[in-house]
Amino acid sequence: MTPSERKTTFALASIYAFRMLGLFMILPIFSLYINRIPGATPLLMGFALGIYGLTQGVLQIPFGACSDRFGRKPVIIFGLALFMIGSIIAARAHSIQFLILGRGIQGAGAVGSTLTALLADNTTEENRLKAMSSLGMTIGLAFMLALLLGPLLNSWIGLAGIFWFTAGLAGLSIVVLLKFVPTPPGHFLQRDSAAVFKQFKPILTMPELLRLDAGIFCLHALLTALFVVIPLILVDQAGLAENQQWMIYFPVLLIAFVLMLPFIILAEVKRQMRWIFIGAILVLTISQVLLARFHLHPVMIALILVFFFAAFTFLESSLPSLIAKIAPAGSKGTAMGIYSSAQFLGILAGGSFAGFCYGKWGPDSVFALCTGLGLVWLLIALGMKNPRYLSSKTVTICPVETEVAAKALQLKFLEIPGVIEAFVSPQEKTAYLKIDKILFSETKLRDLFETTKPTAPAHSTPTA
Repeated sequence: MTPSERKTTFALASIYAFRMLGLFMILPIFSLYINRIPGATPLLMGFALGIYGLTQGVLQIPFGACSDRFGRKPVIIFGLALFMIGSIIAARAHSIQFLILGRGIQGAGAVGSTLTALLADNTTEENRLKAMSSLGMTIGLAFMLALLLGPLLNSWIGLAGIFWFTAGLAGLSIVVLLKFVPTPPGHFLQRDSAAVFKQFKPILTMPELLRLDAGIFCLHALLTALFVVIPLILVDQAGLAENQQWMIYFPVLLIAFVLMLPFIILAEVKRQMRWIFIGAILVLTISQVLLARFHLHPVMIALILVFFFAAFTFLESSLPSLIAKIAPAGSKGTAMGIYSSAQFLGILAGGSFAGFCYGKWGPDSVFALCTGLGLVWLLIALGMKNPRYLSSKTVTICPVETEVAAKALQLKFLEIPGVIEAFVSPQEKTAYLKIDKILFSETKLRDLFETTKPTAPAHSTPTA
């Protein structure tokens, strides 16, 4: 990447990380305040934990559409301002109702897809994959860091202080955006990173993609539900002080990450994705059964959480990769938009139902709920096919005058060995290809462009 692209990628990844820290730092400590917030009940606490998922899930795609019309940076600034306002309301809340309001407004700053689109605007096609990969790694690291920082900051500044800290991170994000992220000369539709409304119907009728959407819904519902009860169990039944909980999460997350790596290699390199994917769901489900049986023992909780987070990390990283493999050429942005909405709605469902179950029947009922959710996901996943190991390429093409000419060029791409799918967008001057890397011929691609004599050189960007 060029120095400008590196600076932009780092700046936007930092903004994404600040948002993730602010949203997830409360995850391991929020339920501990059930007896300290006026009007709080387990159901309302679970709803407060998950409501940001509702506003995120509903508003993320509209925010992206608004950024196409009004510009990326104004929409991002507006979203970050909402995030800051919501954090301040939550910090000053003296009742559970105002806390729910603050969390909902936090989630309404749904600028994740717009940040991704701005990154696409500021990077060349050949470097976009590296930039997007950096963004993905940053999100994963921010999540892990949030689980460690949450208990530590809670012991120093409390829940209100964490929300004030989050508001400060939102303000810092606006400064970073204005100072370090250049305004592109124009924004453009990039179908690998943005949703296209007219693609919604075909994407929503693809069983394999719906299977993955259901998977991310279940995964984040499980995670949120688990954090409704685990902090309370560690304090009330395992005797672990609030400020010591990071001592559980740090080794658990570290060991889980190391444990997950060989399975990623087996799934991707050895092409054993289907069975390892299903196995990870099974591990996730069994861990809920074991937590119900051994949740009075800190060492057993830690050991079970190692396997839970190993499976969670594998599934969290595999699901977007499967979306990219399965989504039709030129439809990945739309597929990812629907997938992200399902993820956030899973957070709402997990928090709300876990809070209700905990209030009615205690922690065992939450583990039973999670077990049932895992079994449902397992049944859904059993019907999945082993994915085709295809990669995506975007290719800059010369202007195409008519749809007929675009269709003709699309057929020429399909004649190239290894090109499985092709979609030509005349408006974007871009061709979206799905290729089999083993069979694909770069030479044939160059020959095609020599024949069609493009006005600009072809650039291609592979994506997993």
